[in-house]
Amino acid sequence: MLSVALRTLRTRWVTFVGSFVALSLGVALLAVMGLALASSLDAPERQPERFAAAPVVVQGQDTLTVPIPIGDRTQKLATPRAVPEETVAKLRRLGTVVADRSFPVRAAKGPGDLVGHPWSTAAFAPYEIDGGRAPRAAGEVVVTGDWARPGQRVPTDRGTVTVVGTVASRGFEDAVFYTDARAAELSPKSTQSVVEADTAEVRAAVGGQNVQVLTGADRRFADADPDRDGEALTAMNAMFGTAGGVTAFVSVFVVASTFAFAVAQRRREFGLLRTAGATPGQIRRMVFSEALVVGVPASAAGCVLGAYGAPTLAAWVVDGGLAPSWFTIGDFSWPYHLAFWTGLLVALLGVIAASWRAGRTGPAQALREASVDTKAMTWGRWLSGAGLLLTAAVTLGLALASDPGELLHRKTYVSRPMLLITAVALLAPILVRPLTRLIAWLPAQLPGAGGMLVRENAAAGIRRTAAVAAPVLVTVALAGSLLGATATLNEAKATETREQTTASFVVTPAGDAGFDAATVRRLQAVKGAVVSPTSSSAVYVLEDGVALIKSEARAAETGSLTATVHLPLASGKVSDLDDGAIIVNEEWEKHTVGQHVDVWLGDGTRKSLRIAAVMTTGTGDNGAYVTPANAPGASVDRVDVALTDGADPSAVAAALTRAGGHVLTKAQWVRASYPETDRTTRYGFMLVLGIALLYTGISLANTMVMATSDRVRDLAVLRLAGATQWQVLRWVAGEALMVVAVGGVLGLLVAGLNLAGLWSALGLLSVWSPVQMPWAELGATVGACAVLAVVFSVAPAALAMRRRAVELAGLRE
Repeated sequence: MLSVALRTLRTRWVTFVGSFVALSLGVALLAVMGLALASSLDAPERQPERFAAAPVVVQGQDTLTVPIPIGDRTQKLATPRAVPEETVAKLRRLGTVVADRSFPVRAAKGPGDLVGHPWSTAAFAPYEIDGGRAPRAAGEVVVTGDWARPGQRVPTDRGTVTVVGTVASRGFEDAVFYTDARAAELSPKSTQSVVEADTAEVRAAVGGQNVQVLTGADRRFADADPDRDGEALTAMNAMFGTAGGVTAFVSVFVVASTFAFAVAQRRREFGLLRTAGATPGQIRRMVFSEALVVGVPASAAGCVLGAYGAPTLAAWVVDGGLAPSWFTIGDFSWPYHLAFWTGLLVALLGVIAASWRAGRTGPAQALREASVDTKAMTWGRWLSGAGLLLTAAVTLGLALASDPGELLHRKTYVSRPMLLITAVALLAPILVRPLTRLIAWLPAQLPGAGGMLVRENAAAGIRRTAAVAAPVLVTVALAGSLLGATATLNEAKATETREQTTASFVVTPAGDAGFDAATVRRLQAVKGAVVSPTSSSAVYVLEDGVALIKSEARAAETGSLTATVHLPLASGKVSDLDDGAIIVNEEWEKHTVGQHVDVWLGDGTRKSLRIAAVMTTGTGDNGAYVTPANAPGASVDRVDVALTDGADPSAVAAALTRAGGHVLTKAQWVRASYPETDRTTRYGFMLVLGIALLYTGISLANTMVMATSDRVRDLAVLRLAGATQWQVLRWVAGEALMVVAVGGVLGLLVAGLNLAGLWSALGLLSVWSPVQMPWAELGATVGACAVLAVVFSVAPAALAMRRRAVELAGLRE
């Protein structure tokens, strides 16, 4: 049968080229994602930056370590501890000790991420003066880069300074160097110091104390945000994993659909072979041979395309700031093997059901002149579609009953649509006929036969309509589900903020360092205002004896807190919060009012606190509340202000502005704090949806060409019946639009079901906010699919009709 398969390839080259394109692109996408994921898992270790020339760095405790029977559990402290004074005194006897300090600086016309340091630490990068001199007085600074020149006076949030020198930028920070004394005034707390002494002597001096001695590559942990590369790579792993999973699903879905459609187009051909004496087994082997002949070169071509596409993707994530500047695609072979064999396997699996159906084709099929699909649904398709639909419903019900918060996680709302998309695609043939009749009802009532022809042809060719609608279904469902889920969650979080904030004004600091004590006192002295200063911190709890959980916490005084916020309490009272108590949410293992829970505070201090109240879970952002006594080292970063009876809002706002900080009304605060999808998630969804739209767009065009090329005789019959060429082309375009509409409606159905499950989960978590459907994005997606479908159906039809209708009607199939 291999020789027959090869001759068939020559005769039906359009169909097999379409299958080749679909498979090679799918394999290319798998190879690109595999290479990117492999490269993000095998990254080089980052080297020290600010302290590359420092002999030894001694760092205060910045990690909480809790020993348990099966090992230690660690978390980064919200408030790292300073190196104890007695330890510093011991180190000074060994050699020179330089205290390091870092604090944000805002300068007019300067970089937005300026950071201040003492000048003595500049030598450890090392920085060298390339213009001017070192700072000697409190108002003098040295800056990195060329944004300021020696002699220039620069206004900053730390006072106006004079630039007396510049140093070349080393790429990892934009720094402002003050004298050591001035830096100590601006940032009194130092959590690490450079010691110019022998490493062994330093370790001996600090032995038994809770500090870290950093040398060699470990000095990178003294840099700002030392885990940023690791965090970026972890985020990339998640992004590429998500994109790879969706890509694999889309590729498998489209390739299997394309191969199955290619086989379904050839019923009469199989009937002729059966009439000529071919057995069902020979038919199946021939179809399998064709898939093998197409699948091997297509998979190989896809691997070649992937090798060229992966570096482009790496450059894109680096330019977007998602990956470190050094990130490149490594030399890996397993992604190519995975992509090649997956593509070939999908091609073969895609024709299994179709080849079985082809083998059952009877000789009488060769005599059929009609193309009406009388039985588009097989028992296997019924069982698979119904089983997946039932699985989706059962898993949703179980999640809503046991843990609705699980449905709010990204991995859940990204993966759930795939189950429904596959189920709806399998059941599409039973939905196509009623949908086409419904959508085309109005056009069919218009004068002329065009609307009726569009409706009847789409309804008659169920397999063809379902196959062409499949790429549209995937794209619309993914766009609606993913973008709708993030928009719905963002709106739910904004609703929580709106409902919990009862303050008339919210005051935020001008810089990133928070409010100083003097500013807080000025704000509290404003007449007509009830002021509630709060600070960000964290608490840590060991749950189930094995998991060390970090919970964000806000520290506030109880009296003013009750006047400015309305917490979503499930039990207890806010007024019961004191220095020996904590407010938790229902996610905590212990969440009964009156119970005591052992926690570690933001600086690592262990304490047993009484549960004063319990909040509902909400979207997961309802962290704990403690008093300032249980948030040591945390600076005030937000001040909520309520008005006393009879107070003039305008006068209070003006007084708050004079006291210091940015004054926002409640409405402005809600808008300013409106949650936005983080950059990694946003870029990840752009990547996923971009790939889905590109691939399904090409597949849609590909399938339209296959479908139109197979119906040349139908077009000829219309011409012979009296239709003009333009009437035929309008009919072809109308049918293409009809098929896109069917796919769009099915995709919208999937997206609506997914978002309905998410909305139900939010309701069970006591958050009632509307579902956000991304109509603009869905409209653009459907519009793009419609343009592709019309162009790639009308173009081959127009080319075919350049020949006389009589010649086309006599063409061999």
